[in-house]
Formats: sequence, structure tokens, C-alpha cells
Amino acid sequence: MSTVRFAPARRLKGTATPPTDKSISHRAAILGAMAVDPVRVRGYLEAEDTLSTLGAVGRLGALVQHGPDELVIRGAGLRNTVELDEPIDVGNAGTLMRLLPGWLAGQDGRSYTLDGDASIRRRPVDRIAEPLRRMGAEIEATDGRLPPFTVHGARLRSIAYELPVASAQVKSCVLLAGLLADGATTVVEPVPSRDHTERMLAAAGVPVHRNGRHVTVSNVDELVLEDLVVPGDPSSAAFLVAAAVLVPGSRITVAGSGTNWTRTGFLRILERMGGVVVGDLEDPLGDDVPPYEPIGDLEVAHGPLVGTVVEHDEVPLAIDELPLVALLGCFAEGETIVRGAQELRLKESDRIATVVDGLRGLGGELEATEDGFVVQGTGGLRGGTIHSHGDHRLAMLGAIAGLASREGVAVEGMEAADVSYPGFTDDLRALLPGG
Repeated sequence: MSTVRFAPARRLKGTATPPTDKSISHRAAILGAMAVDPVRVRGYLEAEDTLSTLGAVGRLGALVQHGPDELVIRGAGLRNTVELDEPIDVGNAGTLMRLLPGWLAGQDGRSYTLDGDASIRRRPVDRIAEPLRRMGAEIEATDGRLPPFTVHGARLRSIAYELPVASAQVKSCVLLAGLLADGATTVVEPVPSRDHTERMLAAAGVPVHRNGRHVTVSNVDELVLEDLVVPGDPSSAAFLVAAAVLVPGSRITVAGSGTNWTRTGFLRILERMGGVVVGDLEDPLGDDVPPYEPIGDLEVAHGPLVGTVVEHDEVPLAIDELPLVALLGCFAEGETIVRGAQELRLKESDRIATVVDGLRGLGGELEATEDGFVVQGTGGLRGGTIHSHGDHRLAMLGAIAGLASREGVAVEGMEAADVSYPGFTDDLRALLPGG
């Protein structure tokens, strides 16, 4: 386990390009493996989580060829996965664990076991198991709700399923299963969540319809997916944005970030807090599902912040960036409150507990609640030591806190950042004077 110290920064200046999108890369690999013709993917993120996904689809029968600027996925087809005697190892990839069973549930007569690392074994799968069982698949989970778990494929029936909690991963799992069902499958969301799966399915020619909170797909005989380009990851870009907003005198450009409306909830929260971010962002969702992902540049500058309240309907569109809202709240004037974010307790770590405890250890004034946290803005953080707990976003949070703190921060377990952002430390240092 590595410890890296991040000293207070005088300013940040220059241009940074975030790594390509983790969520879209997972989906590109899975849908590419389901497709009937080869799919070329430019910009696939080669990080620990997404490499786990390539390994999984490779075991299921897809051929993955790595080139200098792209990879080519030669798929197994919708209904032609390879039978396996050993479990599929998902590593630490929660997205893979929740999306892949949607495809596997439709493999009639074949069974697949999914397992992962110690963190994955603490992450429940009951929210995907319930709709898949309703569609006709059998799911056997450890203690009824945990990995390792086995998906017994079946002839699936279409359903209309209302999500109890907004989740793009659960929604995507049901939509993928719907491709192999006997009719039209509808998912009803309590509030919108990220829509990368719907866009990619639309690009593959699948009939996808969005009507308010209802998303419907029809069954298909095959997927034909055109070449894909993966944009920069807005969740990774958010750490660069937060650094520039918090470090006095900073002004940076974040280049090539995805600007999908369902991924820029953090920027809307930051704007409400007074953050200076300028970019050509996508307009709110309409009924049409576009078969593409918008990309743009963001101009970011330091500025004073005020506290805000994040309500439950904003949470799904900023779920991965809510730890940064806690950090921003420490530097803001007044109180910052996040509600309706109990999903954070089911991430790589219990992110409510680890973020609150970690920032308290750096001098912040925070309280955890059952579904979020309350932050009293004090104008900054002293500094100290923070442990990543193996969570990539907590490692990066500690690094940004160090740059903006008075005394600097040592991050224990900084290598966890490689799960989503290989080269994160180098990119930060390149923005420092003389970097």
C-alpha cells in the first residue's frame, strides 16, 4: 500500500484531459460482446475495473483484440455465450457485477456464477435479482443477497418494473434482459439516472422509447453496433474541476469531457454553490434517446463558495461526485446538506462513513446521517492523513483536499485511484507551477 503526500498548492494552471469514461467503457464491452458483427471502440478505458469487464466477456466467447488506438470486440452474439465451469471474476467492478447478469439471465439452460474481491462480496445484488426473477431467471445468492451468486438462464418474459430506488445499473440490467425477453420491457424510474445504456442500444438499432420516467425496449434477434468513441469521464473530470475551484488563483481547462446531461449533475450543484465553470453542456433530457454521447471542454476558475442543499432527486445524476460536494462544503460559507444518498453506503466503501470520517480527520466539521451528511463550512481544512479504504474516489478526494489544505494531506492507499483514473497523480502535478 502506497502513501502519497499532497502539499498545499499555490495555484493550478493549464489543460488536463481526464481518462475516458468508465461507465461507457463497461457498456461498450458488454454490448460489443452481445453484437453479431465486430465492434471497434476508440478510447476504451484500460483501468482495473474495465479490464475485468474485458476479461469477463472474453470468457463468455467474445474475442478482444487490442490495437494502438482502439480495440476490436468480436462478439458471441445475443444468445451464444460459452458455458463455464469456473466463476466469472468481476474483480472490484460493481457495474460489471450488476449489468452482466441481464445478458446471462437470457441464456436459456446455462448457468453462470459471478464472484469478486472482498469489497464486491459486501455489495448486495438483491435489487437486480428481483426483476430478473420476475422475468423468469433463477438467482441464487449468498445469504440471499450477496456475491458470489449464480444466474440460471431461462426463456425470459417481458415485464414492467418500477425501480424502488433510482439506479442506472439496475435499470441497465433489466433493459439488457429485455432484449432477450418475449416482448417489450419497461423500466419506471423514480427520477432520471444516467442513460448511457439507452443511447448505446439506440445506436445498435434497438427500439428504445423514453416517456417521462418510463424507458422501454423491445426484444431483438441480434445487435448490430457501429463503431464507438468513448468520451472523457465526467466523474473523473469532477476531481480536476474541484481542485481548480478550491485552490486560489487557479484557472484550468478540462478537455474532452463527456457532457451528457445525466452525468453533469455535479456541475449544476457546483454552479449553485458559486463555482465558476463554463462549457457547452447538453440540455435536459427529452423523449428522444440520442444514439451518441456529447463531448466538450470545461473552463474552470477559483472562486468563493456558499453552502447548498442537495435533495434526493439530484442524487442519481451526481452519485459518484457527492464526496466532492462534502469537500466543497468544508470550504464554503454556511451549511451544505446532502439527502437521499443512502446508495453511497453500498459503493466500494461506505462512502458516507468514510468521507465524513476522512474529512473530519483533516479538520472538517461534518456529521453523517442515515442517507447523507451535513457539512459546516469553516473556510478550509487543516490537513493530515486520510485512508482510501481501497476506494478510488476517496483516494482522489484526499489528493484534492491536500492541494487546497493549509498543511497538506498524506493519502494512504493512493494506488486505489488506478481503478478509474490511472495517472491521476501525474495529471495533478502537471497543473502545478513548474509541473
